[in-house]
Amino acid sequence: MNIALWVVQGLLAVVYGLVGGLKTVAPGKVRENAHMTWAHGQSDSYIRWVGIPEILGALGLVLPMVTGVLPWLTPLAAVGLMVIQFLAIFTVHLPRKEPIMPSILFIAFSLFIIFGRWELFFPR
Repeated sequence: MNIALWVVQGLLAVVYGLVGGLKTVAPGKVRENAHMTWAHGQSDSYIRWVGIPEILGALGLVLPMVTGVLPWLTPLAAVGLMVIQFLAIFTVHLPRKEPIMPSILFIAFSLFIIFGRWELFFPR
């Protein structure tokens, strides 16, 4: 179970880190991307504002447990990333009638981390 949790944590950290980094560093490229229609017409600062929490969440999924410093932040980061996906579903994808399955998949991965690392919140 621990290996599966680390794999999912690493996968989510890479995805959110890369996408959040792209949003933060190159918002113009995000706006031009055909798969990120939500960014069309948005300002650079708005796109960066969306990317920064994703980078922080990606770091929070891995760094606390790797360093052993405040490891309870890992499931908390997963909660934050899950909130981001719920906001994306209800404020962007559903109103635009876009597919929500990728967001649901990210929510499921976040839930797996939250429940798998629950002992960090409430040790036995």
